Amino acid sequence: MNVDLEKLIQLQKTASQLQKVESDLAQVPKDKAELEARLNEERTRLDEVRAGLQASQKARKQHETELQDLEQKRSKYKGQLMDVKTNKEYTAMLHEIEAVEREIRSREDLVLGEMEKAESLQDEVRREEQVFKAVEERFRAEGRSLDARAEDLRSEAERLRVDRDAMAATLPSTVLDLYGRVAKLRGVAVAEARDGACQVCHVKLRPQMYVDLKKNEAIVQCPACNRILFFDPAPAAVPSQP
Repeated sequence: MNVDLEKLIQLQKTASQLQKVESDLAQVPKDKAELEARLNEERTRLDEVRAGLQASQKARKQHETELQDLEQKRSKYKGQLMDVKTNKEYTAMLHEIEAVEREIRSREDLVLGEMEKAESLQDEVRREEQVFKAVEERFRAEGRSLDARAEDLRSEAERLRVDRDAMAATLPSTVLDLYGRVAKLRGVAVAEARDGACQVCHVKLRPQMYVDLKKNEAIVQCPACNRILFFDPAPAAVPSQP
């Protein structure tokens, strides 16, 4: 095989590996953001349930305050009942007391309702706290895992860059310039030719060109996409065991 072609194949392999590693590294912050979004979603749900419980407790206190005021009002009316002078005034005062007692019963029902609601919400808060704790622990564990992965990827990327640059330095400038121009234009500069066609753009090659190309003795470019082509002989068949 042509020495420069062999180096170009290795250079492309290393460059492709580097691109994959850099893509994986770029994905890490996105994965961490997704983890944080899930954690925030659970935190919001927990905050909403807690807020609902606080609102219920506040409403209960309000109803209890109103209930106390009404009970004081009823006591006041009952005290005034002894001071009325006529039956008409007495009857009117009884009506006032009855109206206050209806309001008292209504407030008692409201207090009871909020107590039942708060009990249910307390159970829900406990459940959501357990869920949030589990999600938070998973967030921290997966976050540490992603940080470790990012560190490994950064190290791998640096190693591949060193290898890529070292390989590039061994190529003649004209060959390296050709590789750089094609890579800039096409992304992938070196492509395999098989079954009479470029395996990236899939354009069929002229028969004689393909025959010459299979020798891997020269640097040949695809007439359609300009990529540098090489032929990888099919591995020999492994004989079956008797």
